[in-house]
Amino acid sequence: MNSERIRAKVALAVVAVLVAACSSTGSSPSPAASAATGGGSPAASSAGGGSVAGAYIPIVSKGFQHQFWQAVKKGAEGKASELGVKVNFEGPENESQVDKQLEMLQAELDKNPAAVCFAALDSKAAVPLLEQFKAKKIPVVGFDSGVDSDIPVTTVATDNSKAAGEAADRLGEAIGGKGKVGLIVHDQTSRTGIDRRDGFVNEMKKKYPDVEIIGPQYGGGDQLKSTDLAKAMIQANPDIKGFFGSNEGSAIGVVNAVKELNKSGKLVVVGYDSGKAQIDAINNGLMLGAITQNPIGIGQECVKAAVKAIGGESLPKTIDTGFYWYDKTNINNPEIQAVLYQ
Repeated sequence: MNSERIRAKVALAVVAVLVAACSSTGSSPSPAASAATGGGSPAASSAGGGSVAGAYIPIVSKGFQHQFWQAVKKGAEGKASELGVKVNFEGPENESQVDKQLEMLQAELDKNPAAVCFAALDSKAAVPLLEQFKAKKIPVVGFDSGVDSDIPVTTVATDNSKAAGEAADRLGEAIGGKGKVGLIVHDQTSRTGIDRRDGFVNEMKKKYPDVEIIGPQYGGGDQLKSTDLAKAMIQANPDIKGFFGSNEGSAIGVVNAVKELNKSGKLVVVGYDSGKAQIDAINNGLMLGAITQNPIGIGQECVKAAVKAIGGESLPKTIDTGFYWYDKTNINNPEIQAVLYQ
């Protein structure tokens, strides 16, 4: 009898322990469940199930000397704050410092970030380093200027070839479809430099075969160097009718050359990007117009893509952020004002 009572008490104790364990499991969610149901921002949990809140995402740009990069930085930092991640926007002093940019990229690799956003000064030189990011399973998001590799999970950029083709159309039409035009390009190593150069040249040859292109000359995106190049081209070709400058520094360099040689109103100048100097030149009649990108949108989209990549989401190979032609006739339109920067 006593042994039966003991067995009964043991059985009851076991049941009590099991019930308590089940009750505890049901009332306290696991850490993974907490991340999914914590009520935080959408960035706090990802499709892949891993939390990205507070993730570190370095953004290595091509430089800081143009207002374009300040606008990209603004967009990136705003989106990072919205999504609850940390970013560090950096770049070399100018867009000719490929080695300096690679040093920055190596320093970020050593920090083992959750992802990296990268705008390459040289579309080939960075590939070995990017392979190390891939080996560490760190997603790489290209922006503005891609690389000659399939390592980036996506590239956030303007369709630069198409945009430069639009610039060629505007310039060719403005000079009457024949004559000489000068081409000042920021570099011949980045994807933006290559695509804008080729996009302009190919469209001009196709649509305006009677236009002779002088150049390209490469000014490194530097206003002073681009000014000297443009002045030399004008002096060597007194019958030149116009110019295309492939980025902010290139275009302003051409404008400065036109002013210094007293050619205002005699040459048609088409630029790329915006910034106060180009906006003023267009409003003052020194430039016909320019192509503007969406730099704030580029910054926003590269951070957004990085967060998705950290979470294991699939991304398209390219994210096209669009472009617009602007001149005196539409510069004050709301859709244009939204993508201009000063």
